[in-house]
Amino acid sequence: GPGILTRTLLNAGVRVVALESNSSFLPNLQSLENSLDGQLKVIYGDFFRLDPLVTGTVKPPAMCSDKLFEAMGVAAVPWRADVPLKVFGILPQKKERNTLWRLLFALYECSSIYRYGRIELNIFISEKEYKVLTAKPGDARAYQASTVLWQVGCEIQLLHMEPWSSFLTNLKNGGLAVPKSTWLPNDHLCLVRLTPRQNLFTGDLKPTNSSTFIFMVKQCLAKPKSRLTDRLNSWSLDNGDKMLSELEIPENAETRNLYPEDYRRLFEALQNSNMFSEMWFHDEVLESIRNI
Repeated sequence: GPGILTRTLLNAGVRVVALESNSSFLPNLQSLENSLDGQLKVIYGDFFRLDPLVTGTVKPPAMCSDKLFEAMGVAAVPWRADVPLKVFGILPQKKERNTLWRLLFALYECSSIYRYGRIELNIFISEKEYKVLTAKPGDARAYQASTVLWQVGCEIQLLHMEPWSSFLTNLKNGGLAVPKSTWLPNDHLCLVRLTPRQNLFTGDLKPTNSSTFIFMVKQCLAKPKSRLTDRLNSWSLDNGDKMLSELEIPENAETRNLYPEDYRRLFEALQNSNMFSEMWFHDEVLESIRNI
């Protein structure tokens, strides 16, 4: 884009590392870098192509997060420490949902950028994806697996809404593609702050079992009108009714009616019941993660 975010951050006196994926823009940016006495560092790379799932040499602008953080001079900090780095940018609209899912997996597994701590994202996303991120239980159209996972994993704050008309949206000129949306409003780009929760891994949820949690939520909300007891029974869980009673979840609750924190409590109860390690669920998780 025209560098509005970069300029705003520089004017605020922030130290900025700019990732530029278009090599033709590098000379001007490097000239600006040389004039700012260390406030700006320019790197040829693409944030949304970090840690690509390929073997062999990674070719720029794709890059590995360890090389990026080394170049920035940012060291890893413990998860419960303060935010070590803030990221600002606009999600590529063509791969918006895929990108959000990749970030989710990285968050829960503490991989990629999240190996360095609770990296804060300040990103423009489409209004329809913002509605999904912040949906409430029972909303048949917006409440999805990614809703639960983002709300469990992050504090979500809307910083700004900007009409699509403010952005270049003609694709022939390299602009953004306005995503079509039938069921959800999509008249704006939303600047959203996603700050990983400090207490995300304080219970039985760990980076080592987080893929099982993700799979459980996806399985439950694949059929949002199904009863939770039916889902538990499909996992060969004999005492599902008793477990729901102990968690104070109604026996006839539909999966779309559970709050995100209910899904976390259910997962931790299942972990403590040792059921996940004893049944086919574990193999299903591994196969699903490979496919994703």
